[in-house]
Amino acid sequence: MNKSAGVLLGIVVAIGAISAGGAWFTGTRLEGVLNTSIADANKELQAAMVGSNGTASLELVSLERQVFSSTAHYRLKGEGEMFGETPIELLFVDHIEHGPLPFSRLMSLKWLPVMATSHYELEKTPLTEKWFAAAKDKSPLTGVVNIGYDNATSGTLELQPLEMALDDKSSMKFSGLSIDVDASAKAQKVKASGYMDSLKVTTVSEDQAPVQVELNGLTLASNLTKSTYGFYIGENVLELASGKSTFGVKQSVLDFKKFEMKNLTEEKGTNASGRADYKVGEVSLNGKTIGSGALAMSLKNLDIPATLSLMQVYQSKLQPYERAAAEATAAGLPVPELKLTEAEEALLKSSLEKLLAAGPQVALENLSFNTANGESRANMVLDLTKPQAIDLPTEQLVRQLIALLDFKLQVSKPMLVDVLTVQSQIDGQTDAKLIADQATATADMFSSMAVGSQLAKLDGNNIVTNLHYANNQVDFNGQKMTVEEFAGFVMSKFAGAEATE
Repeated sequence: MNKSAGVLLGIVVAIGAISAGGAWFTGTRLEGVLNTSIADANKELQAAMVGSNGTASLELVSLERQVFSSTAHYRLKGEGEMFGETPIELLFVDHIEHGPLPFSRLMSLKWLPVMATSHYELEKTPLTEKWFAAAKDKSPLTGVVNIGYDNATSGTLELQPLEMALDDKSSMKFSGLSIDVDASAKAQKVKASGYMDSLKVTTVSEDQAPVQVELNGLTLASNLTKSTYGFYIGENVLELASGKSTFGVKQSVLDFKKFEMKNLTEEKGTNASGRADYKVGEVSLNGKTIGSGALAMSLKNLDIPATLSLMQVYQSKLQPYERAAAEATAAGLPVPELKLTEAEEALLKSSLEKLLAAGPQVALENLSFNTANGESRANMVLDLTKPQAIDLPTEQLVRQLIALLDFKLQVSKPMLVDVLTVQSQIDGQTDAKLIADQATATADMFSSMAVGSQLAKLDGNNIVTNLHYANNQVDFNGQKMTVEEFAGFVMSKFAGAEATE
């Protein structure tokens, strides 16, 4: 044996010895790490299930430990009304390679040491055997998780392709879904991304007409951090390349392209803020393009401790009362009385006052729909503030609660004509001139009624309404008045409309 070969053999033996020692050490730590992870998971499950009339828990059923690998079995159990009459149990088996250099990582040329690599999958039970059959007798849910020595994790969850009958009238064809997840220790930071090629569900409506829903090109992404108060903040994004729904006796086809949903939550001191944006690039019905739409909403200056206190009272008292009231009404029995203790009433009042003192703002930043020839949109801003007292008469309370209300509405006449034209074509009309004349006449009639009622003004080809309220003064379409005058003005218009009918 030459010198180089001897050195190489020595390196291999050294690596093998280190790996074996590391694997033994990992095996001794593994059970404690798993129990800690399961305890953390159960805390998250408990928080997620609050107010849902159900409970969920994860437990380690068994752990068979060897030098280089271990096998664990877990049980995920769900109980309560949301899971049905009987508890649901899902069993998982986990084949765990001990670190620092698991064989599967070496084979994929990943040389960074890890504590363990977990290969888990759903097990077949009477509850899950239909899923296995739909996945051609493979486990429909599998995953790989790499656990670092700093307790950070990274891995992939796979939902396998399925093709199955949901019942005697419904079926599903699913391409599968893959999600990559990276998390720091105790999941303080979580990043995830996923992709699904297609999902197709076929069923029938109440009138026995076939219904088919298709979704294509689903992309998911999340970048989250656990806040000071224990919930996750950050950004979630969902995108769909296209979708189609076929429904009704005439089998109408509603298509959309480029749907996007984004939500963002942030924390600053004791306040939280958030916004949600929705967009759809194109909507068409029976092959006729209608237009595109957008929706954006935001919430600012939300006092977190006060909100959590209000949620606690709601989940412990109001939510059970709502269920009991609904059950009593369904059974034809008297609705029970809501009873709060003095401490709960005091907590409710103080939390509400603290919430309002932060000056929360709710905004509809954009609700719009575009066609080839016009855009209609609406937006609203509502600022709330703390009143002198929570128990004021309703009229005084509302005035003091609202610091500012600003509402704007714009309806485009050309957009109305575009939508009405598509509707006439879908209804089977073919005379282009007649369709155009009817659509224009209907849009003109709507405009005349809105302007004639003094509830709107005409600005070029747009029908507009503007309302601004602050300091007990209303500005409605440029006309300034008190709250009482505005209320009387609106009531007179509705009274006039009822008399006309």
